[in-house]
Amino acid sequence: MVQGYYFCNANTLVIKHFQMLTEDEKQFVAYWEAHRDNEKKLLRQLLIGIPVGLIFAVPILIMLFSGKIWYKRADAVANTQLNPVVLIIAVIVITAFVAVFYKRHQWEMREQHYKELKAKEKKQ
Repeated sequence: MVQGYYFCNANTLVIKHFQMLTEDEKQFVAYWEAHRDNEKKLLRQLLIGIPVGLIFAVPILIMLFSGKIWYKRADAVANTQLNPVVLIIAVIVITAFVAVFYKRHQWEMREQHYKELKAKEKKQ
C-alpha cells in the first residue's frame, strides 16, 4: 500500500484520499451552518442581489434613451409606442428576476460545497 492509495490487483490502482478538512474548509462549514437558513430567504436574496440585477437592467435603459443620439427614427417610434409604466415594470421585473436567480444559484453552489465537505468529514 502506497500512502493515500491502495492496489486492488496488479493492474488496477484505486485512489483513496485520506485528507482532513483544511482550516478554510472548517471555517466555511461553521459559517454555512450558522447562516444557511438566513441566506435562503427570498427577501434577503432579492435585496442583496439587486446590484447584479441592475447590471442587466440599466443597459436596456441606456440603449433605449441613447437612441435619441444615434437613431432618430427609432427614438420617434419608441416615443409613440412605448408606455413608460410598462418600461418601469419591465426594468423592475428584470432586476428582481436576475437578483433572485443569481443569489439562489450562489446558495445552491454553497450548499453543494457544504454537503461535499460534510461527506468528506464523515468519511474521516
